[in-house]
Amino acid sequence: MMALTAVDVFQRYVVGASIRGSFEITELMMVVLIFAGLPLVSLKGDHVAVDLLDHVLPAAVRRVLRVTAHLVCGAALLGMSWLLWRKAGQVVEYGDVTAALRITLWPFVYFMSGLSFVTALIHFYMVLRGPPVPD
Repeated sequence: MMALTAVDVFQRYVVGASIRGSFEITELMMVVLIFAGLPLVSLKGDHVAVDLLDHVLPAAVRRVLRVTAHLVCGAALLGMSWLLWRKAGQVVEYGDVTAALRITLWPFVYFMSGLSFVTALIHFYMVLRGPPVPD
């Protein structure tokens, strides 16, 4: 992505012509990067967390909050996965493609749906596994 962007910017300012479809390619690369990383980040617990009150809450309360957070995230991702699956069906039906390069979009939307589902399962697994809460 960085190389594509660098070459595109160089060509735009030096040659006067950017790479055709570079924005589309970058967008699709971002989809793959974000949704492929989502299950890994969730499994490792490397997501953004605000822990302003953690030091004053008892361990039992922190455990309940952690379980609640995983259940809410899992449910939200499950819903998002279902909506993306439905959207992917519409994209197939309409034959949607990108504007410049005519890249078929349905595989990307199914990819997003599938990895959202996997991430939801990971959050539900984290409820059962229950990572230790440091005191």
